[in-house]
Amino acid sequence: MYVIRSAAPAVEPISLLELKEHLRLDSGTFSDNITSTQSIAPGSQAVAAAYTLEGTGVDVLGKNTVVLLESGTNLAGATNDTKIQDSDDNLTYTDWTGGAFTQVTTANDNATQEIAYTGIKQYIRVVCTVAGDACSFGVSVVEYAPTSSEDDLLDDIIEAARDYVEEITRRQLITATWEYYLDGFPSSNSFKLPFGNLQTADLVIKYTNSAGTETTMTLTTDYLIETNGDQCGKIVLPYGETWPSFTKYPSNPIKVTFKCGYGDAGSDVPEKIRAAIKMTCAKLYEGRGEDVLGVSVYEDQVVQRLLASVRLWDVII
Repeated sequence: MYVIRSAAPAVEPISLLELKEHLRLDSGTFSDNITSTQSIAPGSQAVAAAYTLEGTGVDVLGKNTVVLLESGTNLAGATNDTKIQDSDDNLTYTDWTGGAFTQVTTANDNATQEIAYTGIKQYIRVVCTVAGDACSFGVSVVEYAPTSSEDDLLDDIIEAARDYVEEITRRQLITATWEYYLDGFPSSNSFKLPFGNLQTADLVIKYTNSAGTETTMTLTTDYLIETNGDQCGKIVLPYGETWPSFTKYPSNPIKVTFKCGYGDAGSDVPEKIRAAIKMTCAKLYEGRGEDVLGVSVYEDQVVQRLLASVRLWDVII
């Protein structure tokens, strides 16, 4: 049996911005660190029904972001409804919860509203409904990210530190998709899946016979999912059922595709794990090629103690 990750997370447990703040690393001025992008250019906006006025998408991954709705004058009886949407690919957008601005009328125009985007998608934009008559406004996306000439190095350090912590804990931190291959079904009525925090969504079990014919098993009929919280999940036989009997394909006859992890955002990962990653990053950044994990016995012990209570002790693979 063996396991491979088929779809890696798009984000890390800590962002580049968080690491820079942890290291107190900033080689730019305040103006260098601020980027403002017009999602909708300021001006008189004509009537647009049902959020058909769409702003330009902005890449905000790894940045602190605030969206500003800057209203001018509404003509008599005019209203402006604006909301934030987010997307993984800058193509398919959905409404972001908490992203609706207060409706702008003649009673509250000529003012600025702001909403901090705290979602996890890479892109955001705004969409607007303008009703009654024209409204004067614009929408800007303001991003804060300390600049550094070492951003590429810091990204590599974050990845290395996360790998190190995942090896210690034997966990998948941010949600990812894995493929788990077995040589045969077990003699018992269950088997475990690695990495903890098993998610029920998109879990698929397939087996292939000697002729190369693949069969997909059916949830609740052929098997049950036991998530077990943050521990290793299980695939369990329903009462009175048995595992399929078949002549196995000679290579990887059984495949379980599953998702696991604390969640899709870095903030979903327990703070003690994030702290351990930050400490490891700091030592890697300080050492620059030295045996940094052995430089400070104290700090390495702190990392180990932070991770001790979240380590998975099940030996599966």
